[in-house]
Amino acid sequence: MMFCMTVLTNPNPELRKKSLLVDEARFGTEELVAFGEELKGAMKEDNGIGIASPQVGVHDRIIVVDLDDTGPTVFVNPKIVSRSLSKISFEEGCLSVPGIYGMVERHKKVKVKARTIDGLPVTLELKNIMAVVFQHEIDHLDGILFIDKVTSFTHGGDVVV
Repeated sequence: MMFCMTVLTNPNPELRKKSLLVDEARFGTEELVAFGEELKGAMKEDNGIGIASPQVGVHDRIIVVDLDDTGPTVFVNPKIVSRSLSKISFEEGCLSVPGIYGMVERHKKVKVKARTIDGLPVTLELKNIMAVVFQHEIDHLDGILFIDKVTSFTHGGDVVV
């Protein structure tokens, strides 16, 4: 099964819709596995380190993050279950907001619970850039773009929010 994987760009209203939990019955299905592979491909094609399904117009709670040790990995129904009080600022960009970069303050550490494409539970303790990437991608699942949280634009600040 092939999906049309065009990355949507702001101000497309699809990017602002909340995504729904993936139902138990879909874990491990050919359709879900194929979608995960296509999403990985879309992310790599655009040289991203993360992508969320709403960025291709699919409103399921699915993200792909390029983990240093294992490469691009699909996470289904990811949820941040704890956050550090300490915060860090990183310059962020987004495949859906091309040419725009800005400083965003996020939690320095997060604990994320999710499922694999086959439905196996995973818990991740993340810090620094990986924590930032997961927060950015999970925001997409709730219709939030990084430009909503920018403290200062570093490049291309003329943006329609």
